[in-house]
Amino acid sequence: MKHTVEEIRLKNGARGLLIDVPDATTMSMQFQFRAGNRYVKSKDIEQVAHIMEHMAFGANARFKSDHEFEFEFTKNGAYRNAYTSDLSMVYEADCADFEWDRILDLQKLAICQPKFNEEELHAEKGNVRSELTNYLNDHYRILWPRVQQLIGEDVLTFRQSLQTIAAVTLSDVREHHRRTHTTNNLRFVIAGKLQGRKAEIRRQLEDMALPEGVRLEVPRDELSKAGPSVIRRKDATNITFGLFMAIPRELNDEELDAMHYLNHILTGTMHSRIFGAARQKGLAYNISSYVGTGMYDSGWDITGQVNHEAAGELFDIIAREIKNVLDGKIADEEVNAAKSFALGRYQMGAQTVSQISGFYTGRYFDDGFIKDYDKVPEMIKNVTVQRMIDTARNFIKEDIWVLAAVSSGDKQELVDLNDKIATLFEKE
Repeated sequence: MKHTVEEIRLKNGARGLLIDVPDATTMSMQFQFRAGNRYVKSKDIEQVAHIMEHMAFGANARFKSDHEFEFEFTKNGAYRNAYTSDLSMVYEADCADFEWDRILDLQKLAICQPKFNEEELHAEKGNVRSELTNYLNDHYRILWPRVQQLIGEDVLTFRQSLQTIAAVTLSDVREHHRRTHTTNNLRFVIAGKLQGRKAEIRRQLEDMALPEGVRLEVPRDELSKAGPSVIRRKDATNITFGLFMAIPRELNDEELDAMHYLNHILTGTMHSRIFGAARQKGLAYNISSYVGTGMYDSGWDITGQVNHEAAGELFDIIAREIKNVLDGKIADEEVNAAKSFALGRYQMGAQTVSQISGFYTGRYFDDGFIKDYDKVPEMIKNVTVQRMIDTARNFIKEDIWVLAAVSSGDKQELVDLNDKIATLFEKE
């Protein structure tokens, strides 16, 4: 769907993108605050941010309960949600075009004028406790915060987070909202049919009943290499593993694109170098790779599950194929295939208003960068083999990495797998 993007900066300090999609029949709205778990006033109440997010659609200045508010919000089919991460708290809504102004007004109400009460606090403590307990049964989920700790990020595991729920009080919830929910700390993306509506949207957002405050700084951690680590689970029937590599800087767009396409070559399809080879040999059902960048550091991850008896052969493939990349062994045909795949996904990626909004929100909420949708085909074309190789080599050169796993096996098993990967980082 064709669209145009405009950034607006409001008098109250809030900033955001207005994305006009002339043919849209829906409206998508996202509001982001730096208000996640890293911004709580004390680690002893680390889950106060998460609990506050759960309470956000409860009682407020016009509705006495979450049930009343939910009925009003969704009566014409509108969708709403909120989520909390280490850094962000994001409120999102999708609605039919005809009720965009009503939903925007209700979103403002939930964000700006919640009436936190003890009954809802008690209920949401229980819901958050249930949510985190559920995560303990998901081996991929419990792996990531442990890895973050191992390489130096100041976070809690889910089990540690669970221990902080009981200590959260209503005054803690109100304090977190008051300190983090300010207009200078707000970024937003609103997408839909905006012709003739931008002035009213601006007026409504400048009228938000929030203090001005400041844009909170992103915390910075000192990352370092860590030895292999096993999260022991007696009921684990295989090895859920993650090889995590970091570089202490933000990747530029060209490097990020190059790594996306390298990941496609390594794990993106049934004929990829690592995943495809593993499937062909019957070693693993799924292997994935991911690259992401933040304000201070970037990560390259390879994750998957493997049976104990097949782990050694799989890790031989992983080590071999990364070594081939480092040695410059990438064929032009592989790169062209990855580019063709990316171009197809690009053309498929703007079929809905929510998809269009999602293209912009990640980077914009992180660091204020506005991606240029129309330049994507040119950026795909400009990816080179050498940039893939150089960026991968930079990750290896930094030597900030860890192999972690959830397993019922002993640590020596992971040490042996770690030794296969360690050869990549040996200095010549």
